[in-house]
Amino acid sequence: MTENKTTFKQSLGLLDATMIVAGSMIGSGIFIVSSDIAQNVGSAGWLIAIWLITGFMTITAAVSYGELSSMYPKAGGQYVYLKEAFNPLAGFLYGWSFFAVIQTATIAAVGVAFARYTAYLIPALGEDNILFGIEKGLNAAGKMEYSFSINAAQLLAMALIIFLTYTNSKGIKGGKIIQTTFTTTKLVSLFGLIILGFFLVKESFWSQNWQSAFAANQLQKDGSWSSISGTVLIGAIAAAMVGSIFSSDAWNNVTFIAGEIKNPKRNIGLALFLGTLIVTLIYVSANLMYLNVLPLKGTDSIAFPEGERVAVAASNAIFGTAGAKIIAIMIMISTFGCNNGLILAGGRVYYTMANDGLFFKKTRELNKNAVPEWAMWAQCVVACLLCLSGKYGDLLDMVSFVVVLFYALTILGIFILRKKRPDIDRPYKAFGYPVLPVIYILMAVTFCYFLITMKPTYAGIGLGIVLAGIPLYYIAVSNRKSNKPENINVNP
Repeated sequence: MTENKTTFKQSLGLLDATMIVAGSMIGSGIFIVSSDIAQNVGSAGWLIAIWLITGFMTITAAVSYGELSSMYPKAGGQYVYLKEAFNPLAGFLYGWSFFAVIQTATIAAVGVAFARYTAYLIPALGEDNILFGIEKGLNAAGKMEYSFSINAAQLLAMALIIFLTYTNSKGIKGGKIIQTTFTTTKLVSLFGLIILGFFLVKESFWSQNWQSAFAANQLQKDGSWSSISGTVLIGAIAAAMVGSIFSSDAWNNVTFIAGEIKNPKRNIGLALFLGTLIVTLIYVSANLMYLNVLPLKGTDSIAFPEGERVAVAASNAIFGTAGAKIIAIMIMISTFGCNNGLILAGGRVYYTMANDGLFFKKTRELNKNAVPEWAMWAQCVVACLLCLSGKYGDLLDMVSFVVVLFYALTILGIFILRKKRPDIDRPYKAFGYPVLPVIYILMAVTFCYFLITMKPTYAGIGLGIVLAGIPLYYIAVSNRKSNKPENINVNP
């Protein structure tokens, strides 16, 4: 057997790890998705409740992952946990889904959001600027429709992904500087926006929005509102949580780069807790600010902001005509830093899979800068292709279903490993075990059930992608067996 001499370098401290958690979580969602949540539940109380439920689920999952990361402090994160708790097939299905939809579709969605808000400052880079298209014909409004088109925003999203892949291929230190700088900037900006929303706004809608705070009602196709309760309300909450879960996702990215974190048994678990707690506080506070500066329903409201950009409507209420540009700059900073964290972490999963003989051979190589460059470029290609397919909301449905499904399985793995491997050192144990992990699993399964029931198209596509990994696994195993032993890399 040959051994690759290049190995990962432990160069990230607790602050760096926390910034990767928070920076990967905060992208475009908090500026956009509250509109869809308000349309699904139609009340201030349920709007905040959904963000609190999501925050509880996120923090519970994060502190549970702390136990797993302390047991297996190496590159690969969730792929490794599933493989150890269940079997190699479970790990492969996650890694395959991660490559095909979870990480790549998230990178694409965040890239599209970056481009969409850049168009506020440079209109020529917007979605309306069609650079190439196969014409379908004029619609009822006299506007040309296309069966397929490429617009300037899509190309800008792809350019961002390519640029960040290139910079991260040059070493972890450059990615660390970008991540810490941009995450710090967006945390300060968001806190500032929240505070100013309570002190500078000319007209407060707080009292108005909190009347009948938990009288849930849902927007109907004809534009009317219908009172909902019982299972209909549960389904509406699940549909609404697509946005909040997407906005709170990617906190586990720090586990993928465990091989590059100093004292990983301590720092990963602590970074997971601190990062998710900080972001949850920001998200709940931001929505309380929205309820202060905007009406819940009506024109230029939380439910119906111009272009579904609730943060722009809120900023306009605070800063006047300059609001749109202020938010555009904030979101550009936020999404830039978010995609940097996603791109930095993703390649490590494919690298670990390749070392198990379950992914492309080239992805198990580290370049001279000790990063899996080929794996990152493979991720880049898929993410760029996804920029050309589907809308922002479609990508959210697909990602949210698959990611929560695997979170539930991974947390179930804690119970299995407690029985299967009681001998392994656990410097950190899951908080609230077994109650909180069980609650999370039940909530996650409920969410997935109602999501695939209410939004079957893209949630179903996500499930189909996961299941497509089963035959791919057996093909990979067959190919691995046919390879000579000396071709298998044993780089740790």
